[in-house]
Formats: sequence, C-alpha cells, structure tokens
Amino acid sequence: MSTQITTSFVNQYSSNIQALVQQKGSKLRDLVGYESVRGKSMFIDQIGQVAAVKKTTRHADTPQSDTPHKRRNLKLETYHWADLIDNDDKVRMLIDPTSDYANAAAWAMGRAIDEAIVTAALGSAYTGETGATAVSLPATQVIDSTCSSKFTFDKLREVKRMFDKCDAPSEGRVIVLSAQQLDDLLSETKVTSADYASAKALVRGELDTFMGFKFVQLNAKNSSGDLILPDVTSTGDTVIGRSCLAFQFDGIKLGIGQDIVGKITERDDKCFATQVYYEMSIGAVRMQEELVVQINCKE
Repeated sequence: MSTQITTSFVNQYSSNIQALVQQKGSKLRDLVGYESVRGKSMFIDQIGQVAAVKKTTRHADTPQSDTPHKRRNLKLETYHWADLIDNDDKVRMLIDPTSDYANAAAWAMGRAIDEAIVTAALGSAYTGETGATAVSLPATQVIDSTCSSKFTFDKLREVKRMFDKCDAPSEGRVIVLSAQQLDDLLSETKVTSADYASAKALVRGELDTFMGFKFVQLNAKNSSGDLILPDVTSTGDTVIGRSCLAFQFDGIKLGIGQDIVGKITERDDKCFATQVYYEMSIGAVRMQEELVVQINCKE
C-alpha cells in the first residue's frame, strides 16, 4: 500500500470537519454585531445622544454642544480542542465524514462562541478610557428579579415595551431561551387564540419569529456540564430558576481575532498518532445596556 494514502485520508477528514463547523456552528454568532480584532483587545468608541438647540434670534452665536463619547473594551480569549487517533483505527476514522471526532470539534467551538455571547450580555462590560471600569447590567434591565414566575406572555410583552420605549431598532431583535421556557410560554391559557396559534407554530418549527423577536432555543452545556443559560439562585444559593435574555443586534459585539482553524498532524511523541486540533480567539462585549434584557424564569 502506498505510504501517501494517509495524506488523502487526512485531507478528506479536514474538509469534513470544516463543513460541519460551518453547518453546525454557533446559533448566536450571526445574530450579534461583528468586529475583527488585532491584538489582545480592542476599544470600540461610541457617540451618545445629542439634542438640537432652537435658534431664537437672527445672527445668533453658534452653539457649542459637547457630544458625549463612551467606549467599550473587547478582550479576546483563546479556545482550543484536540484529540488523538491511533494508527490502529486511523484509516477507519478518517474516511468517516460523520465521525464523533468531527462532531466534537464542531460543537465545542460553537458552544464556546454562544457561551461567550451570553456571558457578555448578562455579565459586566468594561468601559472608560483604559477599559478598566466594570458596568453591570442595571436592575432596570432585569425582568422578574425575584424569579417568581415562569416565562409568560406578560414578560414577553414587557421586553417588547422596553425595547420600544428606548427606540430600539425593530429589526434584529432576539429572544434566547431554553426548551422549558418556550414550553412554559406555550402552556398559558389566557393568551388569545391568534397568539396561541402562532406560539404552536413556533414550537413546531414552522416559524421562528413572534411579536417581532426571533426565537432561539439554547440548551447547550458549557465545559463544566452546566447549561449556558445561567441559573438563578436565592440568597442560600438554592437554584430557583433560569435566566434567559433578549437583545437587539447592536446591543452585543462579537470580536474575532482568529477564526476557527483546524490542523491535522502526526504526533511523533505519540507513536505517530494523528492529532485533530482546533483553535480560535474570540471575545464579546455588551455595547448598550438598553438593548439587552435579562428575563428570570422559574422552572
């Protein structure tokens, strides 16, 4: 047998992994803003709201209006994944386009992107000239802080009201929730028949948009085995529910220093086993508190 035949297997396997990453990657990556980052971090400058001044006389002095400036600091973190394939089963694994190794690499990268986006949305954002000032999501952007009820249509309407009140763009609005929260939303009996029909279509997968929001179910777990959507705990650290979130496209920024890169090489220190290695450098930051809402739901 030709000694170069394994090269064909490796190239074929590499193509299969890349295709899976593109097809089964992050659910949230395309729903937030994007920045290409060079270096360990980057600053994103922002311009605040200004008001026009009424001109009351002829030949009036030119008004001096100071435009407010803010900035957010987006920091990169590197994620990687690797596994080894021994020579004994290398050929069998490398010719399988749906192998567990390919799926593991694709989904590990995708979950990491989603986790970074959710953490940035609900966690602290860093602002100031040097990016050292932490800004938490204010209480005014949290619905049901005591986690007293399930996901309801009243909560959904409250999110819409909050976005409408701050003139958030109507396009690019997203609700990220778990399967349990979507089921709780559907189980309400007081909802109108038209809303109920739309919600049932949402559950069946016939549509993914409702009340101006694109619904995304996120049931993935992080490296610790916990759901990416965080628990809500009481003062005694007892889990009483789960947080989901709503955001508008401009409310979160995803920075990519190095997109997902895959390498397949032989390891001479491992009896020439084939190593499948994937790596990326990404980061995320909440850009505007008004465009992110945390929704606590009892489960």
